[in-house]
Amino acid sequence: MRSLGHQIVAEFYHCDKNILSDVERVTDAMLEAARRTGCTIVTQTFHHFSPYGVSGAVIVAESHLAIHTWPEYGYAAVDIFTCGDTVFPEKGLNFLKEALRSQQVSTMEMNRGQVDMMGVDPASVTVKLAANG
Repeated sequence: MRSLGHQIVAEFYHCDKNILSDVERVTDAMLEAARRTGCTIVTQTFHHFSPYGVSGAVIVAESHLAIHTWPEYGYAAVDIFTCGDTVFPEKGLNFLKEALRSQQVSTMEMNRGQVDMMGVDPASVTVKLAANG
């Protein structure tokens, strides 16, 4: 079954609270995770909340990586959504586990945009999928 994208929704527990509250460290970790997936970084935006917490996204040519942190709980919610078959989202996920010093990770994975459910012949859109995803 062919899909347009692959999404990993991850929950990182028991992370280093100092890292989760540091916008620069979270930004660096997310950018490196995008690189390790093999994605092409387009832009990024991150925001530090007062008194603590970071939210941000890395927009990549292949979709996005996003994070929201709750340092007071040692918790981070991460979304890695990629399209195309030249990227490896698991590599980014594994890097983030180490970078955030997470002791426990829970994930849910989904294939997004099931092509066979769209009533389109997948062979007729192969080039378009590769160009857009």
